[in-house]
Amino acid sequence: MGSLLIKNALLLATFDAARREIPGGGLFSVDGIITRAGETHELPTAADEVIDLKHRHVLMPGLVNTHHHMVQSLTRAIPAAQNAELFDWLRALYPLWAQLTPRAVTVSNVISMAELILSGCTTSSDHLYIYPNGCKLDHSIEAAAEIGMRFHATRGAMSVGESKGGLPPDRVVEDEAFILRDMQRVVEQYHDSARGAMLRIALAPCSPFTVSEDLMRETARMASTLKVGMHTHLAETDNDVAYSIEKFGKTPAQYAESLGWVGPGVWHAHCVCLDAHGTSLFARTGTGIAHCPSSNMRLASGIAPVKKWLEAGINVGLGVDGSASNDAGHMMNEARQAMLLARTKAITANGGDPAALNARQALEIATRGGAAVLNRDDIGHLAPGMRADVIAFDMHTHAFAGALHDPLAALVFCLAPQVAWSIINGRVVVREGQLATVDLPVWVEEHNRIARDLVDRARAS
Repeated sequence: MGSLLIKNALLLATFDAARREIPGGGLFSVDGIITRAGETHELPTAADEVIDLKHRHVLMPGLVNTHHHMVQSLTRAIPAAQNAELFDWLRALYPLWAQLTPRAVTVSNVISMAELILSGCTTSSDHLYIYPNGCKLDHSIEAAAEIGMRFHATRGAMSVGESKGGLPPDRVVEDEAFILRDMQRVVEQYHDSARGAMLRIALAPCSPFTVSEDLMRETARMASTLKVGMHTHLAETDNDVAYSIEKFGKTPAQYAESLGWVGPGVWHAHCVCLDAHGTSLFARTGTGIAHCPSSNMRLASGIAPVKKWLEAGINVGLGVDGSASNDAGHMMNEARQAMLLARTKAITANGGDPAALNARQALEIATRGGAAVLNRDDIGHLAPGMRADVIAFDMHTHAFAGALHDPLAALVFCLAPQVAWSIINGRVVVREGQLATVDLPVWVEEHNRIARDLVDRARAS
């Protein structure tokens, strides 16, 4: 990788311990590790690669996506799922996902990662929980290597089909003994626990209504033994809570606690309906939450109490969620939606509270917050010793015209376009607005062909 100098930013927003914002700033990295971050005149003057931002760009840490289902980019805007709440939405899409192939997984992941990277994301998790027709987590991992994204791949699973009282059709669930064997395989084959790792694995049974208590419990034991993270959906909707109480006699938080699903390195998606006990439990145990505002609105799941979570001390990150429940993967827009939705939730005597979540708090959730949720101390802010995951937005465009009074806040208040530059682990992945690692139009064409084929085969089955 060599050395990299980025200089003359309009503003360098470090999100470091002091939350420094430095006009005219920049940074210097060697072999993907930041050695200096500050004013340009304080930095070395030469490097293997020099990027002069010419006082046009906001330079900041790459955004961290803590929840996604990348294969769902193949099933965006499906008519039968456009106006459904979570359970009906899933029932409409399970037959399409049953047609997935290994190539479909790889291509959909490349497209999803491209969308994320161009929106400012440099690290993403993904929750792949359906494995028909020979699909494996390996096919997602191939995509991350192809495009150059820092990746937390989670080995999801569904084991309780309709015949056993679960939600998914029996044909898309797996045997639990096989699931556990494959979980161990992918961890042993791929997980990198080293600081600065580009690839990590977490274990991720899909949800309380798709797997058994035994699988949740055994997964927790395995994760503890193998020292990897755990991820699942929890308390997403009122129906989700009702199912948990009826099936297990426990609230979602009580259910998670009883099975060992709390603690550092454990993070739950959505939690829109997390109760007071759950909030206290998560704060006390260091359990993280992936907040997915666009998906929660899209599926009419409700408004998550993000302000209360933050005040309680919970680690909160952002997630774009599946590309069929958003239906986009724009991380900077997700930060904007988080800010706006929090203001809608925080009711005062006069309506919403415009101070419920400010722009810098939204960006902090998307950077430092996401890093904490994924249990990482090497990404999420810019300082010596951190990995060189850096993005730059050109502020001299029509999208930000008239908004340069506060360029950092403008990224959230305005509708940010795609990044001008993205550097991941010291490697330029987006150069002047163009992906430098893959020929994106070629992948888009194949992706659309596979998406059409999924629908055609589902109709014929």
